[in-house]
Amino acid sequence: MKAFMLGWEFPPFISGGLGTACYGLTKAMGQLGMQIAFVLPKAGISRYTGPVKLMSAEGSVEIKEASEFENVSFHEIISPLRPYVDSSRHEAYSRQRGSYRERNARYIRSWHSKSAEQGENYPNDMAGQVHRYATKVMEIATVEDFDLIHAHDWMTYPAGIAVAKSSGKPFVVHVHSTEFDRSGEHVNQSIYDIERQGMHSADRVITVSNYTRNIIVGRYGVAPEKVEVVYNGVEHDTCSDSGSSHALPEKTDKIVLFLGRITMQKGPEYFLAAAKKVLEKMDDVKFIMAGDGDMTHRMVEYAAYLGIGHRVLFTRFLRGADVDRAYQMADLYVMPSVSEPFGITPLEALKHNVPVLISKQSGIAEVLTHALKVDFWDIDQMANKIAAVLKFPLLRRTLREDGHSEVYKFRWEDAAAKIKGIYEKILNGS
Repeated sequence: MKAFMLGWEFPPFISGGLGTACYGLTKAMGQLGMQIAFVLPKAGISRYTGPVKLMSAEGSVEIKEASEFENVSFHEIISPLRPYVDSSRHEAYSRQRGSYRERNARYIRSWHSKSAEQGENYPNDMAGQVHRYATKVMEIATVEDFDLIHAHDWMTYPAGIAVAKSSGKPFVVHVHSTEFDRSGEHVNQSIYDIERQGMHSADRVITVSNYTRNIIVGRYGVAPEKVEVVYNGVEHDTCSDSGSSHALPEKTDKIVLFLGRITMQKGPEYFLAAAKKVLEKMDDVKFIMAGDGDMTHRMVEYAAYLGIGHRVLFTRFLRGADVDRAYQMADLYVMPSVSEPFGITPLEALKHNVPVLISKQSGIAEVLTHALKVDFWDIDQMANKIAAVLKFPLLRRTLREDGHSEVYKFRWEDAAAKIKGIYEKILNGS
C-alpha cells in the first residue's frame, strides 16, 4: 500500500502544528510498513542536516531520508507556500476610535474586525503559488506509483483533486485546520471554496477531532458518514524532561507560558487580559509569550497598555532546545485558543512535566482528562485557575503528575494504524 502524500511543511521548517503532525504521522506510517511519497514545497536551498536531509531541487528530485523514514521518499518543489506571513511584513493594523479609552473587552473586540484581520493571514499571490504547486505535483505523479492520494490542509487540495482526476485513484483529505479556525466569521471566500471543493471531492475526510468534524459537517455540508476522526499524537522518544544539557537561569518568580503563533486563532489577547488580573493578586509571576505572528506587535502594545509590559517577555519564534528550555522553566502552560482543531502543545508541555490550562474550544479538550479547562473568553476564570495553580503546590503537582502519565496514551503509532485502516476500507470499496 503506497500513499501519494501532499503537505506544505515538515520539520525543521515549520510555522505551526501541521509540520509537527506530518512528521510524527509520516514516520509512524512508514514504520508500519506503509510506503509514502511525500511532496513538499520549499522556499529555497536547505542547509539543514537533521533526521531528514532536505536536498533542494526543482521538481521531482527525491530527498534523502534517514533510516527511520526508510519507507518514505520525499519530493521537493521550490515554492514559498506557507500558511501565515511573518508579522514583520504586516505591522500596520486598524483600531476603532477610542479603543484605548474604553474597557478591555471592547479594546480586544476591535482587533477582531474584518479590516484588521482579513488579508493579513496569507501572502500575496497565494492563488498563483497554489496553482504552481499543483502543476508540479502533477508532474511528479506521472513518475510515481501509488494507491491513493492523501492531502494535508487546503493549499494541497487543488493538487490532490487534479492527481485524483488524472489517475483515477482514491483521494483523502486530512483537515488540521479550517478557514473558520484561522479567520473566525470573516473567512476568505476563495479559501473556503477551495476547502469545500476538496472535502466534497474526497473519498474520505480525516479530521483531528470531533470539534473539527462538527465544523466540517455543519459549515461545509459534508456528509457525516464520510468524515472520520483521527487524533494526533506526540513524540515520546525525544523528550528532554529529564533535564537539559544547558543550565537554566535561577528563578525568583513563577513562570506562566504561552507558546504558539501569535494570531487571532490562538487567543493571545485573552492570555494577556488574564495575566493582568493575576498580577493584581500576585506580584511574583512572569508571563512568557513564545511565538510569532501577525498580532505580535499589537500584543507588545497591549501589554504596555495594560501596564504589565515589565512582567511579559516576548521571545519571538523558538525552536529545538529553546522550546525545551521554555517548557522546563514554566510552572504552567496556557493554551487560550479561540478555535483549536486539536492542540499538540499541551501534550508537549505535559511531556515536560508542566501542568496545562486549555481552552474548551479545542479538540484536545475532548480527550485530555488531567488538565484545567476554561472558555477562551472567560478571562476571570482563566485568571482564577492560573492563580490557583501557582498558589497551591499540591494542585500543581497533581496536574503535573497525572497529566504526564496521561500523555502516553497519545501515540503517533495509534494514529497511523487508524489511518491504515481507513486506507484499507477505501481500497476495498467500503
